[in-house]
Amino acid sequence: MVESNNLKEEIIPLKSRVWVTAADGGVGILQTMIGGGALTYYFTRVRFLDPALAGWVLLIFGFWNIINDPIFGYISDKTRNKLGRRIPYIRYGAPLIALSYILCWIVFPGTQNNQIGMFLQFLLTLFFYDTLYTAVATSLYVMPYEMAVSNKARGSIFIWKVLFSVIANLLPLIIIPIIQPGPGDDPTTYQIINISLGAAIGVLVFLSSFFYKEKHYHQEEEKIPFLKSLKNTLTNRPFVIFEIISFSIIYVQSLLMFGLFYYLDELEFSMLILFGFLFLGIFIGLYLFVVRGKKYGVKKSLMIMEGIFSLCCFIILFFGRFLIPTAIGFIGIGMGLAGGLYLIPMMNGDVIDKDEDVTGQRREGMYAGVNSFITKYAISLAQAVFLSIIGFFGFQPILPKGDQSFNAETGIIIGWMLIPAILLLVCLIILKWYPLAGSEWQKTKAKIADLHKQKEIEILKKLGYEHSD
Repeated sequence: MVESNNLKEEIIPLKSRVWVTAADGGVGILQTMIGGGALTYYFTRVRFLDPALAGWVLLIFGFWNIINDPIFGYISDKTRNKLGRRIPYIRYGAPLIALSYILCWIVFPGTQNNQIGMFLQFLLTLFFYDTLYTAVATSLYVMPYEMAVSNKARGSIFIWKVLFSVIANLLPLIIIPIIQPGPGDDPTTYQIINISLGAAIGVLVFLSSFFYKEKHYHQEEEKIPFLKSLKNTLTNRPFVIFEIISFSIIYVQSLLMFGLFYYLDELEFSMLILFGFLFLGIFIGLYLFVVRGKKYGVKKSLMIMEGIFSLCCFIILFFGRFLIPTAIGFIGIGMGLAGGLYLIPMMNGDVIDKDEDVTGQRREGMYAGVNSFITKYAISLAQAVFLSIIGFFGFQPILPKGDQSFNAETGIIIGWMLIPAILLLVCLIILKWYPLAGSEWQKTKAKIADLHKQKEIEILKKLGYEHSD
């Protein structure tokens, strides 16, 4: 035991905080490109893969996550390595995830103008990419819990994580509509940009793994068997409600970006004006949910966010051909995006706290794996359903930008906004039954916090640190 007068405060070096969150943000940019629909748009609008075939790719791919993500979360929790439980997947997965991303944008010999060839390339490269994404992203997601024990030290990491998460989610949203080619355009520059992006982020993630360390204390904890762990996860009632909310938010966020490409192609609105209102909404959302959110609590904040988000989707659904109501709708969408980025992780933390109260263990890896498979299926489903809806309304993928029929434009607006508006309204209603709120939950949180504090003090002393509130 280390004597108390030799203990020091746990501090995570600035370089470690920046590198781990920059790597997390870098992988987030790749996923925003893939999950946000840029790759699907590329295959259907630039390479002219039949949207129906693209929809089948997305649906088939979604089922892979049922096997892939929860199992990896469990394997990651049980990993024993001198580098730790997560760093091996980050370091050695980095060049592979870069390669998998690059392969998505290369035209394989024999696939040009070959529907079956493009179908197979889209499917196989997506499978390859997603497997590597699961390994790397899940490991980066839980790294702050491996790097730090105290909430104060973890909080110093999360500040940087929020910053890079905002960049990862918003930068592609701004850049893609500017650089993305349409039907008949030369895609060479766009391909080079994406190949360079994949290579650069692969290097970033690989190098980052040399600038932070795991403390290994979780490796010594006894682990629940996989099936029992999975059962405990799926029978956690708050987690089931959380997953409905999480699925809906990811579905909406993915579809908003994917549909935006088509909307801006056909509706002659200024992208700068709409994005200006979007960012106004983001700043309002950050103030309302981050600054003022403690006053309302997670549940009430989520209900406010879902209500505003749903209302503004309905506004664009009915008035999406007119600039002023669309701009108002973009304010609400910005508020919803900001709220989702902040409140969903907060809700997730409460759900894991509840699980710890029941099982006595912290199982972030299993929860991250199960949540990832559900939310990534939401991404696939959102894009597949959108393609089906616009196809029903007569959308012709080979036509140049701006040449679609009135009915096709209507289909874009309906496919873009109808299901998000309904899903968000349903989430608002379901939140009524979310139990992790009120005085009793606050008492449970206080009990868990006391347990964490005692455990934290013991582990910090074992590692040679003093406890600091």
